Amino acid sequence: MVAHAGRGAPVLGICNGFQILTEAALLPGALMRNAGLKFVCRDVALRVETTDSPFTGGMSAGQTVTMPVAHHDGNYFADADTLDRLEGEGRIAFRYDGKGGNPNGSARDIAGIFNERRTVLGMMPHPERAIPPLPAGADGMFMFNHLTRILA
Repeated sequence: MVAHAGRGAPVLGICNGFQILTEAALLPGALMRNAGLKFVCRDVALRVETTDSPFTGGMSAGQTVTMPVAHHDGNYFADADTLDRLEGEGRIAFRYDGKGGNPNGSARDIAGIFNERRTVLGMMPHPERAIPPLPAGADGMFMFNHLTRILA
């Protein structure tokens, strides 16, 4: 996975995969226990922050999508300098927004981040569970449709 990412190939880490990406130092920060110390499983609204990536290029900045979360260790943490750098470099992919709020206490409502090249995405929500005919809806399709088009 590290070599694959090093070649600039897209790497997507969802939920525990996001944790693995931070532990492998492909993404900064760490995932900690949810602020409420409880497992959270529900739909949440996400605001798309950055669209200049293989994952979010089919979306619009500011667009709100709904995806489910299902985690106990989804609280994204990084020091203030790292958070400032991620924001300043446009590396925040998604933030928790509106319906469902921030379900885990993640710093600055972060739900997903990119590496420097925006070819590695780690996110806690589950876009793969937001694809028809699944009950969570179709918002996961925005990401997967764009990704499959650019990889074809």
